Amino acid sequence: MPKMKTSKSAAKRFRVTGTGKLKRSKAYKRHILTKKTTKTKRKLRKPAITDKTNVKNMKKILPYL
Repeated sequence: MPKMKTSKSAAKRFRVTGTGKLKRSKAYKRHILTKKTTKTKRKLRKPAITDKTNVKNMKKILPYL
């Protein structure tokens, strides 16, 4: 069997927590920030856990993570 390749684009976007869950950063924090409230922008700072419906596919493209 050949080696499995990691999706480099996904590897830059996801990290694994100590319990094995996938951590990601939230979207909508790049531009057009003037119309967003301070509360909204503050909530976008914190990382989020990847939804369980996507975890199977993510583990497939990140085999060594």
